[in-house]
Amino acid sequence: MHTAPCDRPRASRSTTGAPAVGRPSRPGAAGPTRALAARVLPLSHRRAGIVAAVAALLTGWAHAAGPVASQAGSAATAAPPDVKSCLGITAAEERLACYDKYAGFDAMLALPASPALKPEHAAEAQAAAPPAPAATTVRAPDAPPPTTSAMSRYWELDEADKRGTFNYTGYRPNFFLPLHLMRKVNRTPGSPTRGTPADMPDYMNAETKVQLSLRSKVAQDLFLPGADLWVGYTQQSMWQLWNGDQSAPFRNTDYQPEVIYVVPTPRTMQALPFGFSWRMTQIGFLHQSNGQPGELSRSWNRLYGAVGVERGDFGLTWRLERRTERSRRDDDNPDVLRYLNASQIEAVWTPGRATAQLTWRPSLSGDGSVQFDWSYPVFKERPDGLRWYVQLFHGYGETLLDYNFRQTSLGVGLSIFKF
Repeated sequence: MHTAPCDRPRASRSTTGAPAVGRPSRPGAAGPTRALAARVLPLSHRRAGIVAAVAALLTGWAHAAGPVASQAGSAATAAPPDVKSCLGITAAEERLACYDKYAGFDAMLALPASPALKPEHAAEAQAAAPPAPAATTVRAPDAPPPTTSAMSRYWELDEADKRGTFNYTGYRPNFFLPLHLMRKVNRTPGSPTRGTPADMPDYMNAETKVQLSLRSKVAQDLFLPGADLWVGYTQQSMWQLWNGDQSAPFRNTDYQPEVIYVVPTPRTMQALPFGFSWRMTQIGFLHQSNGQPGELSRSWNRLYGAVGVERGDFGLTWRLERRTERSRRDDDNPDVLRYLNASQIEAVWTPGRATAQLTWRPSLSGDGSVQFDWSYPVFKERPDGLRWYVQLFHGYGETLLDYNFRQTSLGVGLSIFKF
């Protein structure tokens, strides 16, 4: 505890409990001394009350701290018995130090917040601490694992990809090719039963090709586990957009409704050599016609069965077709199988943002056809939006009207949906 200087009058205790300032050596000094005491004492009483409250709070915290508070016991016992003994000190810093010592505040500041580890033990404690758990994504207990199969996402083969019924989505490529260049336009389309029209418009070798194709699942888990029934519709038009002299007519439009029954392969049967997986089997029926009368009428119906396999981002579908029988008199194109054959192989490759598709209708006689489609997003951050689209075709049957006409064509434009 700080003491007053020896040349300062010492305070003595009065009968009322308030300290009495010592008598001055000169009678004239009593007035200023009493005035100073009048200003100091109210401030001292307020500060003493605040310090006492703080001291009570700190003392309660120290008792709750258990073993740590016991280290301050010796410092607290050395505090003066009465806070009022500090009121006689006129120097502000000395008086505040007296209050701090009374409250044991110096000892509390000296206490460590937590026991410190010695440097040689810090590494051992860090090694003994359990590792922090890795962040995990919480999934519902009955939720199926996510799939990485493009074929499953397209046909909703796995349980995780099922989206219910009557949700319309794209089927075959949906594109608008404003520039479709042909090696030579078919100016004399004909068939063995319909003959050749006598007069045809003056078509150009450059036109516009448009295709719209949609599908929807109409039944889910039908007959077999995970098997679904789909319906699809595809419409392809050849538009002489640049032929202003002929009023830009549509040269041909093919309409193709379709029904597909898709059966996913059980997991125990999917494994194939070279890392391939047998993902699905299809049974379908389709009708194709161009809706024109007389010599330009073309149509046929087919039943087909197909299998789909894949490996990573590469998928392969092989389809075998059988044309339904019709009488020759009612058949618009009885020799269509000679040019289009009864099988089709479709390979799809999706390396990143780009998509590539090769469709081949093989024929031992040299007929058939091959078509290559490629697309890439116009905006890289939106791969499912607008896409650049290029199509190259060679062979027979680019349109049903030209089923027996060999054609080579190149189309450039945009695709609306990713396929």
